[in-house]
Amino acid sequence: MTRFDQNRRPLVIGIGGTTRAASSTERALGFALRGAEQAGARTRLFGGAFLHALPHYAPESAQRTAEQLELIEAVRRADALIIATPGYHGGVSGLVKNALDTLEELRADERPYLDGRAVGCIVTAYGWQAAGSVLTSLRSIVHALRGWPTPFGAGINTLETRFETADTCSDPKVVDQLSTVGQQAAQFALAFRSHHAGSVAAHAASSDDADDAHGSRVLALAN
Repeated sequence: MTRFDQNRRPLVIGIGGTTRAASSTERALGFALRGAEQAGARTRLFGGAFLHALPHYAPESAQRTAEQLELIEAVRRADALIIATPGYHGGVSGLVKNALDTLEELRADERPYLDGRAVGCIVTAYGWQAAGSVLTSLRSIVHALRGWPTPFGAGINTLETRFETADTCSDPKVVDQLSTVGQQAAQFALAFRSHHAGSVAAHAASSDDADDAHGSRVLALAN
């Protein structure tokens, strides 16, 4: 059974971006991660440049690069994730999908894949149709990895919304939406940790009661 340090701020990992530096996708992810920080989480970003350095995941290979191991270990320690992808031809980008495929290395963990972790989903696309369809696809991928998609996912139409810098967005409503994604991921992590701690305490108390009852029966028989 996984043990959580109740005094540690939850860690939210951000995965997303494109091969282009400072893409709208990566900047949108940055807003969501700041929302997670506002909710009390620590964050770490694996942006487009990092994802571009990942080799194609080959499950038959026993060798993993330093970048692959870095991503795997970070997600292994994570309490929640936020994934941001551009919509390419109606689907998740190959860059982001390759990073998610790499998480196959978590299959034999005590918490396999993304089990017990909230996952916020963000899609940027050049039009509303792709934004909606790719968001649904990304949620399905998260389900396949045993993650819990947050109730709110952000689909951003970059025909209408611009991210001029890492800290500016042309639409305040989009900023609020992205912040909500991050906040929900962090809040789930905190709630799950609290629930888990309560379950562990209840199990321990139940075990103690059972031991006491057994001891009482033994004494009664002895007398």
